[in-house]
Amino acid sequence: MNAPEKVFLPDVQASADHRQLPIERVGVRGLRYPLSLVSGDGAVCHTVATLEMTVGLGAELKGTHMSRFVELLERERAALDLAGLRDLFAAMLRRLDACSGRIEARFPYFVRKRAPVSGVESLLDLDAAVVVEKAEGGDVALTLEVVAPVTSLCPCSKNISDYGAHNQRSHITIRARLREDMPFEALLRMAEEEASCELFGLLKRPDEKWVTERAYDNPKFVEDLVRDIALRLRADARIERWSVASENFESIHNHSAYALIEGVNPSA
Repeated sequence: MNAPEKVFLPDVQASADHRQLPIERVGVRGLRYPLSLVSGDGAVCHTVATLEMTVGLGAELKGTHMSRFVELLERERAALDLAGLRDLFAAMLRRLDACSGRIEARFPYFVRKRAPVSGVESLLDLDAAVVVEKAEGGDVALTLEVVAPVTSLCPCSKNISDYGAHNQRSHITIRARLREDMPFEALLRMAEEEASCELFGLLKRPDEKWVTERAYDNPKFVEDLVRDIALRLRADARIERWSVASENFESIHNHSAYALIEGVNPSA
């Protein structure tokens, strides 16, 4: 009786295809996998990513080898920085014998923050993503995305009210295609510094007073948020193209306020 690993099995995926139609992307999607990332301060953030890993398939081939995508993730490796993600992408193209491909990873990302008055530390979670991709004949491109939770306070409400003003939690989504590497934290700080106030995982009463008054003294419309952040993104030489959107979850309406700006930075 032959051992299973010695039995010849035909490689159907590698057989020829007569339809002569190339496929732009083929691979796996919705793959959840533990991921360790190097944060901006050198610490390691442990998370679970939902991945899409695809390659371009030539017109002459019937299919790709789906198991090889998971094999790449199963290899032992240190925590990944942006250079490590590029290395993983290059390994995927080699392993699948492909000239183009794409890896998209979406995951919760955790940032340690210190409260503004008491100094107590806590973790703030945000949604983040990284995309590494290459078109056939093109260069490898890397895009970062963060969804930063912040506070916004309505300037109109403050102006027309005898006391108080309505505010809301806002989700600011920044996407940046990079010329040079930069950490997720840099995009987060752009959003936090231009908001009415940033958020914290843990606040004591003196911190809550500071946050409330900070937001009241710094009112922002949804339009203000995206314009002020857009100016920061447009001035950053590390970024090639970008978009910034804000969704303000209104506290006095059952709908959100929304704004979006996109841009391309000229070459130096």
